[in-house]
Amino acid sequence: MAIKISLITVCYNSAATLRETLESVAAQTHPDIEHIIIDGGSRDATLDLVRQHRRHAGPLVSEPDRGIYDAMNKGLALASGEVVGFLNSDDVLAGPDVLARIAGVFASPATDACYGDLVYVSARDPDRIVRYWRSRPYQAGLCRRGWMPAHPTFYVRRRIYQQHGGFDDSLSIAADFEICLRLLEVQRLPVTYLPGVLVRMRTGGASNASLRNIVRANREVSRALRKHGYPDGLGLILGKLASKLVQLVHRPSG
Repeated sequence: MAIKISLITVCYNSAATLRETLESVAAQTHPDIEHIIIDGGSRDATLDLVRQHRRHAGPLVSEPDRGIYDAMNKGLALASGEVVGFLNSDDVLAGPDVLARIAGVFASPATDACYGDLVYVSARDPDRIVRYWRSRPYQAGLCRRGWMPAHPTFYVRRRIYQQHGGFDDSLSIAADFEICLRLLEVQRLPVTYLPGVLVRMRTGGASNASLRNIVRANREVSRALRKHGYPDGLGLILGKLASKLVQLVHRPSG
């Protein structure tokens, strides 16, 4: 039997981009997908688009929340698949075989998580690549030095979230970093790197939306490190900056 994948999309007034997100999920060749939609109480055509273009059944919640990570935790609580991933409402899966490739990784019981590469594309021209987030096989120490896999490519067995908890929603920008740190570095989860671009992500995410948010995100990363007993400092910030500069230069092959 195919591994059931629960894919969670959090949205709020996302009518401008959500159709492409839904269509990229609908096009997947993997046969067993639960597509969970957690909406923050949209006032535009978001829910109409969900009803028209969501192919795979799954819970639909539309109500106010306390932020994106609170909404993600709601999705986790509703998920029934063996494997769980997240796809933002302005991002798309990079090809119809993405979830099939991910399911293939989890066919091995030795793997509890996987991740791959991501490209940032222009918000105005989604065909134009702006940055290439090329990941690497995980090695102990990467997260505590500020590195993390691209969260929209990060898939985890649901039982792991049940054992170790969901997102720390006291962090408003960097809870995705904290959960990667907790699972990969603290819990030493068996994880597999799946080479290749899995997600095309529009620029303009909260952590990079302004200089103020960049500073805030770095403070929250430092807070997450201290929470788990790891040091932070100038080396962390310089390492994150160097990583982003590399992303601006590299491009995927092919």
